[in-house]
Amino acid sequence: MSDTPSDISHDQHAVRRQKLAEMRAGGFDPFRASFATTHFSAGALGAYVDGQDNAVSVSVAGRLVVIRDMGKSQFVKILDQQGPIQLYVKKDVVGDEAYAAFKKLDLGDIIGARGALFKTKTGEVTVRVERSVLLAKALRPLPEKWHGLSDPEQVYRQRYLDLIVNAESRARLQRRSRVVSHIRRFLEERSFIEVETPVLEATAGGAAARPFVTHHNALNVDLFLRIATELRLKRLLVGGFDRVFEIGRIFRNEGVSRRHNPEFTMLEVYEAYSDYRGMMKLVRDLLTGLVRDVIKPDDGSLKIRHAASGQDIDFGGEWREVRYKDLVLSTTGDAGWFQRPKAEKIARAESLGLVVDPTWEEFEITNEIFSKKIEPTLIQPTFVTHLPKELCPLAKLNAEDPTVLDVFELTIGGMEIAPAYSEQNDPDVQREMFEHQAGGERQNVDQDFLLALEHGMPPAGGMGVGIDRLCILLTGAESIRDVILFPQLRPGGGAA
Repeated sequence: MSDTPSDISHDQHAVRRQKLAEMRAGGFDPFRASFATTHFSAGALGAYVDGQDNAVSVSVAGRLVVIRDMGKSQFVKILDQQGPIQLYVKKDVVGDEAYAAFKKLDLGDIIGARGALFKTKTGEVTVRVERSVLLAKALRPLPEKWHGLSDPEQVYRQRYLDLIVNAESRARLQRRSRVVSHIRRFLEERSFIEVETPVLEATAGGAAARPFVTHHNALNVDLFLRIATELRLKRLLVGGFDRVFEIGRIFRNEGVSRRHNPEFTMLEVYEAYSDYRGMMKLVRDLLTGLVRDVIKPDDGSLKIRHAASGQDIDFGGEWREVRYKDLVLSTTGDAGWFQRPKAEKIARAESLGLVVDPTWEEFEITNEIFSKKIEPTLIQPTFVTHLPKELCPLAKLNAEDPTVLDVFELTIGGMEIAPAYSEQNDPDVQREMFEHQAGGERQNVDQDFLLALEHGMPPAGGMGVGIDRLCILLTGAESIRDVILFPQLRPGGGAA
């Protein structure tokens, strides 16, 4: 019977432990404190002057991921933050003792090397190693590239291994970082101030969601992990910060799915003297800039491929604007939908294949049709405007039709990317809407926020952008877990 991967891993672990013991017995510390580098891999490759071998010396460090033993020389590759770079280690150059030590290295070991750049016969820029040092001994082997990290659960649970062996995953998560950096620059260039607001709140507000509850021992009070940053940021509008944003973690004690994680990252941005239409321009400029400057499609366009539908999403084309009610009427095929009794709405929703809870309110039945039958079909950028007033108590009522709000939901790739509002700044209307949402229970209303509004909040536009969903869209990821470094998982299941 052949050895299983776990048996092989256990054997290699034992062998590497023995090597470690021999090193320590010989007075060598394989876990160094530091190593002075001059370049990351890509920077070193870019420093090579074509046709001038050995003209540029570099010092690089990284993890051994390829070893090709040629007897008295070795070609190896190390991997650092920017990618791989090849090293050439020759016995005649480094000396017998250093070469013998180098040959004892294992895949996964982290090393530092110094030497001059040259180009091999195959045209690969390489470091001709003059000196190398083991910086950290890997006591466990890396997973075999094609088969050793095939369990999706292990990919997320041991993300560090995924980042080592999966270049696509590494690139996607680095791209996420660039997306966030671009957003910050974009807003700061437009005079927005980045702020930080509390994660622990006495009242969970700013969204309709179930919060996580914790307890503060010294104060002997229950607190909530925030479900939104909205109410704090609006207080800053009252305080005279006219353009503010926060990129922060949000916590909601709800289900896990391809698009949902119990903690996620949200951009919230507020601009005094603007409105939901001002937010339309802001988000369009933001997203087209991200596609142009971060994603950089190969053909020079502003199009990215949406894998699920096979369509190209064109950020440079028309961004459709359509009213929520018109989409519902079209999908139900019923011009009198909003006047129908509840029983007829339930029957029609069920005929569309939806499961409806008979205790739902009528707007919830309608929104189930929108979220399950309409939203997934909106692949190209679409501003869905004027949602029912029951869906958000924090937005301004439309002056011509007070049953709807001056809001939009930007939907791209079949999912909501960014909701935005003309913000409610009338404290009396805001109180009424809050109390209606809370079922008349005053303890569930953020009284301090209402007090702030009574001091006067300027008219404003506000918007939220789910960073994780945005990264799913821009990177072509299949799941939210693919764009979060450490997604939430059930306890247990770690490596042996």
